[in-house]
Amino acid sequence: MNLLSRPDLIDRLAAAYALGTLRGGARRRFEELARRSPAVRVQVQVWQERFMSITELQHAQAPDANVWKRIENVIAAEGRPAAAPAAAPASPAETLLRALGLWRLGAVVGAVATVAAVAVALNLRGDLQGTQTELAQLQQQGRMLAQQNATLTAQLAAQPDIRYVSVLHDDKATPTMLVTYDPKHNTLTLKRVGSYQEAGDKSLQLWAIPAAGAPRSLGVMGADAVAKLAAAEQVVGQSPLLAVSLEPKGGVPGEGGPTGPVIFKGAVLQTPL
Repeated sequence: MNLLSRPDLIDRLAAAYALGTLRGGARRRFEELARRSPAVRVQVQVWQERFMSITELQHAQAPDANVWKRIENVIAAEGRPAAAPAAAPASPAETLLRALGLWRLGAVVGAVATVAAVAVALNLRGDLQGTQTELAQLQQQGRMLAQQNATLTAQLAAQPDIRYVSVLHDDKATPTMLVTYDPKHNTLTLKRVGSYQEAGDKSLQLWAIPAAGAPRSLGVMGADAVAKLAAAEQVVGQSPLLAVSLEPKGGVPGEGGPTGPVIFKGAVLQTPL
């Protein structure tokens, strides 16, 4: 069972832990959970402060000097031997008065105990409300931090990881196209940097030229200034040269290699990590 999904159970365990009634293996397991969860530690601290506040309700009172004097007189009187006269039997009226005095004393003690209990309850209620507010604020901050962390993680995952770069140029060594490769997303990005524009019935097709073997088609470009093509890192990384050929509209099958003229080409460079 996931205790963190049961805040009511966590609250009871924290109270038992702070009071000292949680023992043995249960106490050790709860301590291990508290080390891993800030929310559990907050609950334990809340209950510890509640129990500590109970002892602060009554302030220490110094006894009056006359009290000590009477105590000394009683002790001195007990030290002197004296024959005590036999006590006369109490009359019914005296017995009734004594019982009435005890009843009044019990009523006073009960009233004082009731007032003390109400004071403790009010104090605990105020502490509980304040702690619940603080806990809600901490939980809200935790949710905000988790959301920010998720946003940053998504942004980092979306950032391209450029590992290969190639500048393609024409037969006059004029740059015409910038090609970058992101192995994290297996994406080739081609950006036109020159003024060349193919005719409407033609297409530009990108080829990977390996050190040995036939060229491999990497895809056909559209008329946009920027194009993205899917490619495997093994193909790009093992091809020292990229080339662009002018083909019929839609390109040609990749198995046979270029059928039109190769108008752009450039070396593939690996960027440092």
